[in-house]
Amino acid sequence: MIVDGSSPLPLKRRRFTNIDSMEAASAKAKLAAAKEKFGREIHVFETEGPSPIQNEVPSTEESDDFYEFTAEDYHQVMATKKEDNYLKTRKTREAEEAARRSRVTKAVIRVRFPDNHTLEVTFHPSETIQCLYDLIMKVISRPDLPFYLYTTPPKKQIKDMTQDIFSAGFIPGAIVYFSYDLPKGDDATAADSAAFLLDEVMSLKGLEVIAGAEQAEAVQSAPEPGVGASTVPFPIAQTSKPSEKKPGRPKWFKM
Repeated sequence: MIVDGSSPLPLKRRRFTNIDSMEAASAKAKLAAAKEKFGREIHVFETEGPSPIQNEVPSTEESDDFYEFTAEDYHQVMATKKEDNYLKTRKTREAEEAARRSRVTKAVIRVRFPDNHTLEVTFHPSETIQCLYDLIMKVISRPDLPFYLYTTPPKKQIKDMTQDIFSAGFIPGAIVYFSYDLPKGDDATAADSAAFLLDEVMSLKGLEVIAGAEQAEAVQSAPEPGVGASTVPFPIAQTSKPSEKKPGRPKWFKM
C-alpha cells in the first residue's frame, strides 16, 4: 500500500528519441557506480506538484488537528478487525502473517524533498527503518544537520528505527517526506534554500530512462520478415468427400 493519503503526484520523466549507444552506456555506468557506492540502486525524479513545506503547515492544507483519530474512528476500526479476526486462533493469525511476509520480496520507498525532488530506493521488507535513515545520511548534502522523516496525512514522524519495513506498513511501497529538524530562523531558511541532495546524486536524475530507452528502441527497430524471408508452408488440410453408398436391397427382401 502507498502510505500517503493524497493522490500520488506525477513524476517528470524525460522523453528521449534516438538514444545514442554511447550515451546509454554512460548512463548505465553511472547507475552501476552509484549502486556500488551506496549499496543499492537509487533513482531521482522531479515531482510536478509542491512537496509539503517543512517546519510549517501550508495555509491551503488542513491542520494536524483535522486528522485527529477520534473515539468514533477507533470503534469503527476495532469493529471491523473484530469481525475479521473472529474465531481465528493466534497460530492461524501468525501463519497468515508469515504467508503475507513470504509473498512480499521488495518495498519501493520514495523520499520526497521540499525542493520537489524524489529519491526512489528499493528495500527488502525485513530491513529496518534505520537502513533508510543510514542511506539518507549518505545522499543528502548536509548530513551534519538534524532531520527527520514523516508520513502524511496525518503528519506522523517516523521514530522507531528498529521496526522493519514490513511491520511499518511500507509495502509494497510508501511515500515519506524529508524535513530538517531546525527551529525557524536564518539557519532553517538557509538550509531550505540550498540543494538537499548531493550533486553526484542529482546527476542520476533521468538516467534510468536513458539506459532503458536503448533496449526499447532495439525492440521497436527489430526487422520484420520480408518477402525473401524463409517461411514454413502450412500444411493444407485435405477434406475427404463422404463416400456415396449405392442403394442396396433390404435384408428382408427375397427374390
